[in-house]
Amino acid sequence: MIDSPGTDQRLRRLTAWRGATRVLSRIAAEHRISDRLAGLAADAGSVYDLDDWVDMYGDGIVGELERRTARTLGMEAAVFFPTGTMAQQVALRCWAGRTGNHTVALHPRSHPETDERGAFSAVSGLRTVHPTTRPRLPTADEVRALEEPFGALVLELPLREAGFVLPTWDELTDVVDAARERDAVVHFDGARIWECTSHFGRSVQEIAALADSVYVSFYKSLGGMSGAALVGPQSLIDEARAWRHRYGGDLFHQYPAVLSALLGLERELPRLPEYVAHAKVVAAALAKGFEAAGASWFRVHPGVPHIHRFQVWLPYAPDVLTEAAVRLAEETGTTLFHRWFPAPGGPPGIAVTEVTVAAEGLEWTAEDVMTAVSAFTSRLPERY
Repeated sequence: MIDSPGTDQRLRRLTAWRGATRVLSRIAAEHRISDRLAGLAADAGSVYDLDDWVDMYGDGIVGELERRTARTLGMEAAVFFPTGTMAQQVALRCWAGRTGNHTVALHPRSHPETDERGAFSAVSGLRTVHPTTRPRLPTADEVRALEEPFGALVLELPLREAGFVLPTWDELTDVVDAARERDAVVHFDGARIWECTSHFGRSVQEIAALADSVYVSFYKSLGGMSGAALVGPQSLIDEARAWRHRYGGDLFHQYPAVLSALLGLERELPRLPEYVAHAKVVAAALAKGFEAAGASWFRVHPGVPHIHRFQVWLPYAPDVLTEAAVRLAEETGTTLFHRWFPAPGGPPGIAVTEVTVAAEGLEWTAEDVMTAVSAFTSRLPERY
């Protein structure tokens, strides 16, 4: 049966993937409420005094997370937000008021342009321009050649929709310099900046120091329940707190999300370089596996992953590939891939999925990956 939208199919997928005993990573949706609560209750005392009072409107434990986040990134101050969308809205609104220019330069496939329903313009009165449409971050020359002034340049590190790709360190510093030549501030969409240190060969503090402000996520890399932070100079963070209140981001209690974020900083952050290194092994083995299986066409992108996430492209309909992934999990207890989607900007008949290598994937050898590819492709129909 071909996978189709609907509750029954979603539950079937989650049941299959949650029941798998061999996975490269666990997606957030696979966890039951009881599991998350039990894990939090068991572990949270190692990162914070649970006899402290609960937070109210951002005090107490929330302030402690903000201080640790600012210290980790080497920035002056930080403010916690319930969502990254809100954090970036506030950051760019604040910078627009300070620069006097409401135009934001960013990639057309960056998160604010693809996943936030035009919030920059609809909510914050900002206008966006695009230095490039190529599937990579803009170059310094492209920033210099932009035909109109802009108040801020936003760089998503890594650029997810293009395959979690990053520039080289020299390219990144050059594009930051080019923005400053245009009297613009630089903001990093750093939801996954934690994962970028291996590629750049720099600490997260050195990376963050290039920007005027940085947004970070606590759940995309660190396994938290939710939440984000904006880091930057104290004066910006003070202003951001006022806008957080106006945007409805001062939640009454936030301690469950904050505790999970503190656990992520303590436990998951130090392991990310290990995941990135093993993602390179997995990506290479996937390519060899598809070649050995006689695949007519495939793409592992980037061939050498920049972080511990990357894309795989195959010439089938997304539902066909998702069905094969679910059957593999149901019949063998192995999850190699999760859902597949139409390739953005690609020709019809090409689908893409994202692969993440986390703690569970460290057990996989290259031979394990190739064996799983063979089992996956055997569940696909002949090419049509």
